[in-house]
Amino acid sequence: MAHHQNSRLWLITKLLTYPPKLLHGQLLHIVTFSAISTLPPSLEELPTKILSFAHLFQECSKLNSLKLGKQAHACMIVSGVSPMKFTSNCLIQFYIKTSHLDDARNVFDKMILRDVVSYNSMIAGYASHGKMGMARTFFDLMPERDVVSWNSMISGFLRNDECGKALIVFLEMGRSGVKFDRTTFAVVLKSCAVLGLCDTGVQIHGLVIRMGYDNDVFATSALVDMYAKCKELYDSLCVFSEMSQKNWVSWSALIAGCVQNNQHVEGLELFKEMQNERVGVSQSVYASVFRSCAGLSYIRLGSQLHAHALKSDFGSDIIVGTATLDMYAKCGSMLDAQKLFNSLPNHSLQSYNAIIIGFARSDKSLEALQVFRLLMKSGLVFDEISLSGAFSACASIKGSIEGHQVHGLAIKTTLRSNVCVANAMLDMYGKCGALHEAFCVFDEMETRDAVSWNAIISAHEQNGSEEQTLSLFASMLRSKMEPDEYTYGSVLKACAAQQALNTGMEIHDRIIKSGMGLESFIGGALVDMYGKCGMIEEAIKVHHRTREKTMVSWNAIISGFSLLKQSEDAQKFYSLMLETGMEPDNFTYAAVLDTCANLATIGLGKQIHAHIIKLDLQSDVYISSTLVDMYSKCGSMENCRLMFEKAPRRDFVTWNAMICGYANHGLGEEALKTFERMKPAKVNPNHATFLSVLRACVHMGLLDKGLYYFDSMLSEHGLEPQAEHYACMVDILGRAGRVGQALKLIEEMPFEADAVIWKTLLGVCKIQGNVEIAEKALAMLLHLDPQDSSAYILLSNIYADSGMWDRVAELRKIMKYKNLRKEPGCSWIEVKDEVHTFLAADKSHPRCEEIYEKLDVLIGEIKWAGYLPHIDLIVPDEEAGEYDNLEEQETCIYSHSSSC
Repeated sequence: MAHHQNSRLWLITKLLTYPPKLLHGQLLHIVTFSAISTLPPSLEELPTKILSFAHLFQECSKLNSLKLGKQAHACMIVSGVSPMKFTSNCLIQFYIKTSHLDDARNVFDKMILRDVVSYNSMIAGYASHGKMGMARTFFDLMPERDVVSWNSMISGFLRNDECGKALIVFLEMGRSGVKFDRTTFAVVLKSCAVLGLCDTGVQIHGLVIRMGYDNDVFATSALVDMYAKCKELYDSLCVFSEMSQKNWVSWSALIAGCVQNNQHVEGLELFKEMQNERVGVSQSVYASVFRSCAGLSYIRLGSQLHAHALKSDFGSDIIVGTATLDMYAKCGSMLDAQKLFNSLPNHSLQSYNAIIIGFARSDKSLEALQVFRLLMKSGLVFDEISLSGAFSACASIKGSIEGHQVHGLAIKTTLRSNVCVANAMLDMYGKCGALHEAFCVFDEMETRDAVSWNAIISAHEQNGSEEQTLSLFASMLRSKMEPDEYTYGSVLKACAAQQALNTGMEIHDRIIKSGMGLESFIGGALVDMYGKCGMIEEAIKVHHRTREKTMVSWNAIISGFSLLKQSEDAQKFYSLMLETGMEPDNFTYAAVLDTCANLATIGLGKQIHAHIIKLDLQSDVYISSTLVDMYSKCGSMENCRLMFEKAPRRDFVTWNAMICGYANHGLGEEALKTFERMKPAKVNPNHATFLSVLRACVHMGLLDKGLYYFDSMLSEHGLEPQAEHYACMVDILGRAGRVGQALKLIEEMPFEADAVIWKTLLGVCKIQGNVEIAEKALAMLLHLDPQDSSAYILLSNIYADSGMWDRVAELRKIMKYKNLRKEPGCSWIEVKDEVHTFLAADKSHPRCEEIYEKLDVLIGEIKWAGYLPHIDLIVPDEEAGEYDNLEEQETCIYSHSSSC
């Protein structure tokens, strides 16, 4: 083919070198093209036939050779030949084919006689170059119009995305009396498909039948396509089944329709049937079936179809290659996608976009950015999809610097005003924590859709700016933009974080009015909001009303119970969830393990651990951290340490759980050693880490180390000490005998001390017997909470230790006057999967008598070992008077009675 075209070029070039005198009228003596393959060096011996300028222009059009066509035009002008209509029309078509509309217009204007072909050529030329205004001008100037004229206008408007005008011209055509042909129907049905005007398409379907085109494969294929794109797949299938003749266009339209309507399995079945019918395949058919495989994540079938495409000689086809590449990327097989991308002979913008988006969605953001750089160097111009993929990659790695650079590229083009690009920018800045930049992008947007509002609202919610989140939601409502499920999801999370119950209930009302109250996604968000706001009963009601109960909803209920310290109810709800057949996920297991830690129910914790091992979820850092915490709180430090050492990945939560476990069990040295191991692991400590470290220092009485770690929080790690850290330092200083220094530390704190800090000071005052500072601490405690009975009890014990019995009696009078009583102690134990709870002096347990009999035995053994109760510390109730005997006094001590 290439040799044939080169021979033609050589021949036409030789002809155009002849002097004008050899040209006779409009005819040239020229060789037959069939003999070109055996051309001798000269033209003298060649067989000749008569060929006109018109044919010469047609040959130049086929070769798309502007230079030779202009030479031929020049020869015609120099020869003084007056071209006929056919020759001028061929010249017009040549200039249109080579995109020189001005030259075509000059030839048209110089024509003495013009026919329909002349006008149709100009209309088609302007329409193909997007100049529908000029096309319409020529159309209106036509003295008479044929079906081609009308079809050119209709198809021109369709190609230029003016489908509404295409339908208007179609109606004008009907009124003009010119009969529609199959091309008219195909083009106008395509316009209906683009606009989604199924009713109009049905009326045109009636015209197709009335005019006898219902057996025409061209028109009926257009009907199949129109119904499918208008979401009427059943009607599309009916038209297809009634077709007397089907070609690859018909099959392609129906298969594409199935894919567009998310009927991927049906699309693949039709492809199989198409192959059985021995109908040839095409680019569009392969594109559709690969899209079906991507939608179903059928990578194995996709690989088989890839082999089918290679056997059908579509291996080097860029459209099929891009569709295959996109399929591999969406199925998560980026290795195959990359291999295919590298093997393609040429890369289109779509192939670059497919692999950029694929890498970004597969958490391979650096690779996505590398391919984006290759796109920049390739000479192809990126589009909104390329930029969106690059922004998504920057968001995944929280690459604010890279995001700013891509933003700069967007600014240099007109794409900065594209709403999809702006939305991707918003998402990127939000995930990078750059709220100021995100708001600037949002503020500069000319048009905003629901995605724009969702992106800016979500950005503020994810970065802990809950008040601004709710403010933006109110602005969205004022702009008359209707929220969707994602909007409500973000604002309900903000309400949950702020525990803004009233606002959350107002939003719930709005959700109910919008008809989305029973949707599973919103239902889960509502359950979570009510649970975190302490309204667990309301959360359960919403959960039961939700159409489809998702794991998010179940997890939110279990977590809600756990937050309210109702761990037994949480475990009951977990059992109920298992009865419904729901499979727990890693968040469920973590929440239930947390309840096991709260109740110290190690039996259930080990069962959950066994399930986790079976499901191979131990690699989840969240679960491994919770297991470490559960075993430490259940007192099994050996299992706790084992889980910590076996954890494949450790984040700061894992390290904190281990350090905290050691600290709480009085293993301060191990806690500090673990903390020192944390530094080489390149895990940054947080406030919780230092709290555990300082508690370890309390247990070990390490004053100097405690001071060092406390000071290093701000100086080395930039962490401002919080109230809990000051409480630990007060404890450390007090136990070291520096009670006055502890009081000074409290007074110099950058914020007001809370009850915990003053109780800590009161506690160390008891250890050191410092009555003076203890009284100051009590005064501050009673200022914060006048009804706090524990403060009176603490000071009473200090007075008792110092032998100040009159002060003890005075405090008891005050407590009695204020009706304050010490809360009875509580303990529990798990025996054979049942939790038994006990209160001080409790006699409600069904086996109460056995328990007290065993208690008497234990007390006897304690006395026999030489231990005696300190009955001199008992202060009797004035109204009850003195205890009658020693036995009553001892019973008061043994039972931890609240009246003692």
